[in-house]
Amino acid sequence: MEYFRSGLKSVLGTPAPGTQPTGAETVERLVSRVSTSTLLEDRRDACRALKALSRKYRLEVGAQGMDVLRQVLELDRSDCEIIGYCLDTLCNITSKEIFEEENESNINMKVNVGEQFTEMFIKNTENVTLVLGFLEEYDFRVRWPAVKLLTSLLASKPKEIQDIILVSPMGVSKLMDLLVESREVIRNDALLLLINLTKSNANIQKIVAFENAFDRLFDVIKEEGLTDGGIVVEDCMLLMLNLLKNNTSNINFFKEGSYVQKLAPMFLLPDNIEEIGWSPQKVSNMHCILQLVRTLVSPNNPVQIVTSCQKTMRNANLLEALCNILMASGVPADILTETINTVGEVIRGNLTNQEYFANVLAPSNPPRPAIVVLLMSMVNEKQPFSLRCAVLYCFQCFLFKNEIGQEQVVQTLLPSSTNSTLTTGQLLCGGLFSSDSLSNWFSAVALSHTLIENPAQREQLLRVLLATNLGAQPVSLLHQCAVYLQQTSKLQAKIGVLMLLAIWMSHCPQAVQVFLNVPGAMAFLTAQTSASEYDNNEEILQGLCAFLMGLCVAFNDNSVQNYSKENLSQLIEKRVGTETYCKKLGEISRHEVYAKAAKQPQIRAKHSSELLLEFEFCKLFKALEPVIIKALGVQRDLSNGMSELSLSEHENALLLQYKELIRDQDKKLQDLQKNINNMQRENQDLKTQIEELRQTNSQLHDQNTLLKAQLQLSAGATIVNEPCDKIKQLEAELVEKDAELERIRKDQDDLLELLTDQDTKLNSFKNRLKELGETIEDVDSEDNNSLGSDNEV
Repeated sequence: MEYFRSGLKSVLGTPAPGTQPTGAETVERLVSRVSTSTLLEDRRDACRALKALSRKYRLEVGAQGMDVLRQVLELDRSDCEIIGYCLDTLCNITSKEIFEEENESNINMKVNVGEQFTEMFIKNTENVTLVLGFLEEYDFRVRWPAVKLLTSLLASKPKEIQDIILVSPMGVSKLMDLLVESREVIRNDALLLLINLTKSNANIQKIVAFENAFDRLFDVIKEEGLTDGGIVVEDCMLLMLNLLKNNTSNINFFKEGSYVQKLAPMFLLPDNIEEIGWSPQKVSNMHCILQLVRTLVSPNNPVQIVTSCQKTMRNANLLEALCNILMASGVPADILTETINTVGEVIRGNLTNQEYFANVLAPSNPPRPAIVVLLMSMVNEKQPFSLRCAVLYCFQCFLFKNEIGQEQVVQTLLPSSTNSTLTTGQLLCGGLFSSDSLSNWFSAVALSHTLIENPAQREQLLRVLLATNLGAQPVSLLHQCAVYLQQTSKLQAKIGVLMLLAIWMSHCPQAVQVFLNVPGAMAFLTAQTSASEYDNNEEILQGLCAFLMGLCVAFNDNSVQNYSKENLSQLIEKRVGTETYCKKLGEISRHEVYAKAAKQPQIRAKHSSELLLEFEFCKLFKALEPVIIKALGVQRDLSNGMSELSLSEHENALLLQYKELIRDQDKKLQDLQKNINNMQRENQDLKTQIEELRQTNSQLHDQNTLLKAQLQLSAGATIVNEPCDKIKQLEAELVEKDAELERIRKDQDDLLELLTDQDTKLNSFKNRLKELGETIEDVDSEDNNSLGSDNEV
């Protein structure tokens, strides 16, 4: 601290005794020194002092010194030391962080000073281009502060900085060169800068990818020790994720550049992994690389890209490595969960990969298929919720567009004398009727995926028989599901079974026939659909019951006499009411659970109570809802025998009057609706104007804050300038007096010289007169004599 104070004294001079300059005064003097000093060393010392003050007096340094610092960057760019000081100072004043050293008055300000200074700095885009240029300077004192300043600017104004860098000549290339920087601190900070720069900007992502980003990142990962490396490996993975997510061009480039093959070695686990364990950083690294694989084969990508990436992963033995992690011991739960999700998406819709996965065996005694082991976890209520969801998603992916797999699962439910081991079908049936409602839901959804787009298996599943009680007659699986639906009181289990029955009965008249023959089944659906009161989420249950009733109408072959299409339509119209029925049916698609489930195939739920509807069911409902409405509408039209022809003349006259009245009211209603629409538009315009005014007001408030700070500084400067002006006046007067004294002295010297000349001439004349015999009185001797006589007296 003493060194800093002595440095300030050397720059500013020693203050007068008893006075201590304020921070604002000190900053003002330093800024003045930077802008006016002709010596580079003086400017460098002032910039060093400004850097030291830029945290505590951020507002003062930014308000007064930003233009001066920018000028130094332009004019003194050949001196690395002063450039480094300026870049560090700018980094401090534009930072979003609130420093501990800052004054309380600055901390309590509502405006974010760092963001305001960032906005001021980037108004001139040349400033950012200037900073980018300093990345080419190898000197550590310049390159590292330049990276930090760009990171700070990007944190406050990401969109604006992205646009500036995008149009800056070789802007992205200069940043990419930093990935091969030998000094790790610069390289690592450049990684963080690129992670923020590539977020949500496809154009920058493409440029970065084509600047050999993947090669450089894999080199860094290898150098750092693959997944056993530190946080730098995670940063490299995060940057790759940014480059690939929702960017089909980069995914193609990644695949065609043989980078998928470089991922496989990262999934190899050492033989002693159980002994050495998983460090937190290794878990983070592995999680990121699993996310990277999932990005390549995400269901949201185009089918051609997904299929190609899945094939490449199989050929590169990446699927095999993932399955090995799946069956390994000691794998952390979150990594195991993400691995299950990743395996699911690698095999989804790819028959070759699905067949490979079906043949994977778990290292148990006796060996069991991996699918069976995973399903055992899914129906086990003691397993973590996220893990059970992952297993369901993986099983769904295994059955997606896999008719062979669907058939194999259904076959395990049919009677067999050769198979005595635990099968997928047995696990699913056991979970379907267990006491755990979540297992009921998981099993119902899993079983329904054996039937999707596979009419043959819907009929085959009707052959599955269950022995409900010892010695009792076996009943079909569908019959037992209908009975269980009436008996259970668990909402989640009911919804799961209803979704299974809906998928099973759609486009399958045989299944509809079996369901209609179950005692009490239609009575249950009718009671639920006609109910007028419901608790939380029971509207979904009632909507599903209405949907199932509609399926019984739409896919009814009239084989059950009492429940033909016409009879069921009349039942709905009389017992439920057409309007009520349509309202209950529409409750499903209006519910937020439906909107969430219909977005993507994978289940996204934080709690088990959120699991109600499922993606494939939502697709089915969307497709069949208009079919059901149409089927019911046709039946109503057939039963409606009344027409205007059957009315009398008087009744027709009344009807015409009512029609005219309705037309008038309709016209008035339309006029009112137009007025409402106009008023709504005006209201929206006013709201927009108010919002714009608020934003303008906010900007003006922020600018006013800065101007107030500058005004306070200017006022302080005025107080200081008054004694300075007095001193300057006195100094001028002193100079004038000195000049006058100098003139007097010069005149005196001239007179002395003249007297000397006269005295010399006088002595010369005296000597000549003496030589001529003249007697001359000595004036000096007379004076001396008279002086002596005076003394005697």
